[in-house]
Formats: sequence, C-alpha cells, structure tokens
Amino acid sequence: MITEISIENLKCHGCANTIIKSIKGFVEVSDVTVDIEQHKVIITHTATDVTPFKNKLAQLGYPEWGDNSTLLQVKSYVSCAIGRITKAD
Repeated sequence: MITEISIENLKCHGCANTIIKSIKGFVEVSDVTVDIEQHKVIITHTATDVTPFKNKLAQLGYPEWGDNSTLLQVKSYVSCAIGRITKAD
C-alpha cells in the first residue's frame, strides 16, 4: 500500500533525511520518499493504520498540512539540523 501525507515545515534535504530514517524504522514500512517541493511524504507499507506514521511525523515537527504550531515549527528545525548531520540509510 502507498500512502501520501502532505506535511508542514518541510524545508530541505536535512528534513527529508530525518523523516526517511524515522519512518523507515517502522517494521511495516518498505520504502519512504520525501517530495520537498510538494511537501509530501510517500510511504510504501503493509500497515492497516497510518496514524502511527502521522504521529511520528508530528513528533518530529512535521504535522499534517493545516495542523501547525510554533512548537512544531521549532521541533522541525531541530529535526532538520539532525538530518543535516546524519544521512538516511
């Protein structure tokens, strides 16, 4: 199954690296792609419920489109910085 999630606060490849690495940590996930220009995360998975993916994205500072706050924006900057230091596997 493929799920596309439109997210807030996606700025660069550092953000994408953090998202990919975090979402690939779910055993149900076989692939993750981040489209920076479209602000989308595309997840290939076998899960019946995508809520855990959405919750993880929000925890990192990348909530679903339209569900943003100052705190989540700050979290996204931290996640972005971590993503610039580490590479997604």
